[in-house]
Amino acid sequence: MKHKLSITLLLLGMFLVTQFIGLFVVSQYNVITQVDPTTGKNISVNDLPFGLQTPEDEKPGLLYIVSAFALAFFLIFLLMKYQWKNVIRIWFIFVISLALGISIHAILKNVFLSAATISLIIAIPLALIKILRPSAIIHNATELLIYPGIAAVFVPLLTPLSIMILLIFISVYDMWAVWKSGVMQKMAKFQMEELKIFGGFLVPSVSKKVKEQIKNIKQKYKNKQMPENIKTKKFKINLAILGGGDIIFPIITAGVFLKSFGIAPALFTIFGAFVGLTYLFFITEKGKAYPAMPYITSGIFAGLLLWAILPL
Repeated sequence: MKHKLSITLLLLGMFLVTQFIGLFVVSQYNVITQVDPTTGKNISVNDLPFGLQTPEDEKPGLLYIVSAFALAFFLIFLLMKYQWKNVIRIWFIFVISLALGISIHAILKNVFLSAATISLIIAIPLALIKILRPSAIIHNATELLIYPGIAAVFVPLLTPLSIMILLIFISVYDMWAVWKSGVMQKMAKFQMEELKIFGGFLVPSVSKKVKEQIKNIKQKYKNKQMPENIKTKKFKINLAILGGGDIIFPIITAGVFLKSFGIAPALFTIFGAFVGLTYLFFITEKGKAYPAMPYITSGIFAGLLLWAILPL
C-alpha cells in the first residue's frame, strides 16, 4: 500500500462522501418545460442556476462531449507551456465559483427565494480563499462540493450508453497519460509547485521522524526567539492525491443512471467505483504512479452488471 492506512481511508472516505453529495446535487436539478420565446414551442430544459440551463430535447453527440474535454485539456497544456499562471488562476476561480455555486444552490434552493444570489455570495469568497490563500482543510472541503456542481452541468448532456463509452475512452487516455507519456504527473507537478493549486483531493502528511524533529524544535525554542534559518527550514512532506477526473466521472455516471433508471443503478455505480478505487489503493506501491480511471471504470461496470442481473 502506497500510503498509511489512515491516509488511504481518509481519501476513500472523501471520495465516497463526494459521490453521495453529487447524487444529491444532481437530483435537485430536474427537467422542466418552458415556452421558447422565439418559436413559441415547448422545450425541456434542466433548471440549473446562473443561466446554465441545458436543453434536453437534443442531446449533444458523444463526439461533442469528448471534444469539449479534449479542448479543456489542450487549453490547460497551452497555458502551462507559456507559463500564463495568472490566467490559469483566474480560470480556476471562475470555474470553482460556478461549481460551488451550483452545489450550494442545490442545498439552498428550497429554503431561500434568492438562493442563487446567496450561493454566489458564499461561493466566490471560498473560491478566492482556495486559490489565493490555500490550506489543506479549505482545499479538500471545497473539493467535496466542486465536482457535484460540475457533474450537474454534464449529466443532462449524456445518455447511459454515451457515458459508458466515455468512461472507456477516459480510462484508455488515463493509462496513456500516466504510464506512457507521463503527462498527468507533469500536470500535477506544475499545478502544485508553480500554481499551488491541485484539482482533486490532496492530503499532506509527515513521517514520525519529521514529526519528532518539529516537536523538538518547538520545545527548544518555547518562549524564545526562533532563528531565521530554523523558521525557514524545510521538511519533507508526503502527499496523497486523487485527481479530479477520478472523482467527477463516477458522479456523472451515477447521475445519468439516476435520471434514466432511478436510484438503484446510481447506488451500484457509486459502490462499484468505490470498490475499484479501494482495490487500487491497496495494491499500489511507493514511488509508482497509477491511473485510477481503469480501476474505477471496471468497478462501475461490475456494479452495473450486478444491478442488471439482480432481481431488484
